[in-house]
Amino acid sequence: MNLTRRQALITALSAAAVAGILPRSASAQSLEDAMAAFTGGAEASEGGIIITAPEIAENGNTVPVEVEADGAARITIFAAGNPNPGVVTFAFGPLAAVSRASTRIRLAETQDVVVVAEMADGSYQMAAQEVKVTIGGCGG
Repeated sequence: MNLTRRQALITALSAAAVAGILPRSASAQSLEDAMAAFTGGAEASEGGIIITAPEIAENGNTVPVEVEADGAARITIFAAGNPNPGVVTFAFGPLAAVSRASTRIRLAETQDVVVVAEMADGSYQMAAQEVKVTIGGCGG
């Protein structure tokens, strides 16, 4: 079988398209599903968490976020508008002086950053903050 350059290019582009699309759609989940996986289906009460994030982020690729929840054993940050909402989980041992962490996250668009904390007593608390992502720093 003789494979022409055009046929090879079409085959390669088709394979790249399939490889790029299928993992995204297969792994996308909703915020509610991701939160339920973290909490085991338990309800989270509002409050008790401090989120420090910019109100307006000029670059959605690197948005600084700091979270703090006194007495938390684990803290998870979710980005509601991202294809995969679970961003990061921080775990704190019994000897941790404070339950505070900071990171930079990627936000696909203007959306809520939702933080859920598992407290040492097994209860869950949550808080949310909207972060507006601008396009090229020109507003959004």
